[in-house]
Amino acid sequence: MSNGTTIKNRFFKSAMNENLAKNGHPNEHHIKLYQAWAKGGAGLLLTGNVMVDRHALGEPGNVVVEDERDIDTLKKWAEAGTANDTQLWMQINHPGKQSPRTLSKEPVAPSAVGFEGVYGRVFNTPKALTKDGITQIVQRFVNTAVIAKKAGFTGVEIHGAHGYLIDQFLSPLDNQRTDEYGGSLDNRMRFLIEIYQGMREALGESFPIGLKINSSDFQTGGFTEEDSLQVIKTMEKLGINLIEISGGNYTSPKMSTGTSTNSNDAFFINYAKKIKDLVNVPIVVTGGFRTESSMEDAIEDGDTSMVGIGRPFVLMPDLPNQIARGTYATVNLPWLTTGIKPLDSAVGPAIGNSYYEQQMDRIAEGKRPVVSRNAWSPLFYSIKVQGIAALSPKRAK
Repeated sequence: MSNGTTIKNRFFKSAMNENLAKNGHPNEHHIKLYQAWAKGGAGLLLTGNVMVDRHALGEPGNVVVEDERDIDTLKKWAEAGTANDTQLWMQINHPGKQSPRTLSKEPVAPSAVGFEGVYGRVFNTPKALTKDGITQIVQRFVNTAVIAKKAGFTGVEIHGAHGYLIDQFLSPLDNQRTDEYGGSLDNRMRFLIEIYQGMREALGESFPIGLKINSSDFQTGGFTEEDSLQVIKTMEKLGINLIEISGGNYTSPKMSTGTSTNSNDAFFINYAKKIKDLVNVPIVVTGGFRTESSMEDAIEDGDTSMVGIGRPFVLMPDLPNQIARGTYATVNLPWLTTGIKPLDSAVGPAIGNSYYEQQMDRIAEGKRPVVSRNAWSPLFYSIKVQGIAALSPKRAK
């Protein structure tokens, strides 16, 4: 990277909500899980969503870092995740309006624009942020990043995708403000820029800061590819160290369905092809990599600087080591079903997330993941851990 950071290989474990926190606190399970991934050979591990405000959660079980009350556990987590010469970056986030009503009675957003349809029954209409409120959240992002560095995490990633608060500011559908934070794209990216600049000033030039951003939100009148390109160019000029490409949100979850139409099975690879010659900052494509050949092709063609992998890392925590040894067999993610189609349609995404959360819990307990298509076990697991909130819509991993 331009700041001198070296990553030992091209394997990038992308962020997934672990659902392991208790009242926002990280614990021994996070330590053991990331210890397993570090031993498994990845070059860079991203944590799941770490929220900057315990009153604003995106999902049950999110870790919250808003002060140093958990600094000792965070240090142990960082030590475990940086073993074996591994980079461990904390993904830092605020959900904005994308906080289920079971978790947030009065969420905040750029504007008081709520969800429509079924999602309107799950998420409360948000309150539009005041300028003071915006400033306070910017400082929360900075504070969390400073604590991450103090604890021993080797970098941070700003989550600006998947319909969360930063993405809401970037979207003209969610952001209908008429002040300096709304209207033009320059204004809509002001919130993100203030977060980044605050982090950079506090962390120094040599500490890695990445950004996860949508290629598009795939909604008419929303955040477009052209918008995304402009944001990426701007962030490169400001000194961002890495850009992770994703796309979509709750109502248009392209991060789970993909958009690739070429022979490579990776999501968003076509978008990455468009930007690779426009910027010099490392670009990471996350989602859809399954075969070893698709990973090799993407790197050799220069379409991505690293191979972003999520769910396969849950079923194969040592996936990079398997590839290095020549023993890797293409991972096939199971299609979960209860055997009852109406139930599958109603809670399918929640069950999918819960299945992988359940397997991460097993890894943290020193057990092997269980590959199964039976959706009943993760459904009951989710209800046991989260209660009724388990059945609320969740973003895909």
